[in-house]
Amino acid sequence: MTSMSSASRKRASPGRSHICRLGLVQLACQEQPKRNTATACRLVEKAARQGADLVVLPELFRTRYFPQREDAAFFDRAEPIPGPTTKRLGRLARKLGITLVAPLFEKRAPGLYHNTAVTLGPTGRIIGRYRKMHIPDDPRFYEKYYFTPGDLGFAVVPTGKAAGGISLGTLICWDQWYPEAARLMALAGAELLAYPTAIGWWRGEPAQTRRRQLEAGVPMRKAHAISNGVFVAAANRIGVEDELEFWGHSLVCAPDGRVVARAEADEETVLLADIDLQEIAQQRQGWPFLRDRRLDAYGGLTRRYLDAPASNDDP
Repeated sequence: MTSMSSASRKRASPGRSHICRLGLVQLACQEQPKRNTATACRLVEKAARQGADLVVLPELFRTRYFPQREDAAFFDRAEPIPGPTTKRLGRLARKLGITLVAPLFEKRAPGLYHNTAVTLGPTGRIIGRYRKMHIPDDPRFYEKYYFTPGDLGFAVVPTGKAAGGISLGTLICWDQWYPEAARLMALAGAELLAYPTAIGWWRGEPAQTRRRQLEAGVPMRKAHAISNGVFVAAANRIGVEDELEFWGHSLVCAPDGRVVARAEADEETVLLADIDLQEIAQQRQGWPFLRDRRLDAYGGLTRRYLDAPASNDDP
């Protein structure tokens, strides 16, 4: 496993097997969707020039993070899938011969919208679609006003030879705090969990709180990698948008939890990492967590909360 930060680094030699070069796009989003799309396309092309087989864009990259408030006017930013952006990015993926994960504001029907990530294959066609399952509703993250929870489940996308044959499980931002989602993707065969993300701080929070939040986010991603024996990648945005400051720090974790590539907090960049799928088998042989799961004891996971049973001494 090696991390890459410049075009001068050489691509893995053709003789190495099971290698996928991953590119995470970390960018600052502007007010104009066309400008953001153009910037994303430029950075995707940069990633491809540096040898990326699979490129991941941040959550809702076409717009500034509009769920900071509830405003019906923002529904006009949604688009159908397939639609104009998937067609443009599909042409780009075909031109570059890459696999591309693109998170969009999906208009499924009038009054029905999703926070969706599509996977475009090297032919330019949509080969996967994931609708965000866990929808937050917190101050400055009012996503429940806009997005219907996903209904496509946790489906894994086989990317084929163009992306090193890696099996991709895409989740989105708030999903990364839920071990159940990561585990179900791993059980479905995912070798890489990709988290397009828009995560940051409220600008009024003290520095200590900001540091604690960041220190919580990174170990969570590492924990998913370790407990499932998979690679984990998160692509975040940067910059100040109204009351939020997005913290960047896009990263890639290996199955043993080590961070092999990490971007800075304020750097618009393409983060590259070579993923060797052979590490997954090696790690799982040493730490066989999937083997030792107690399926007979986990029924409570399907309940909201395990309320204490009533005591026999109660009147």
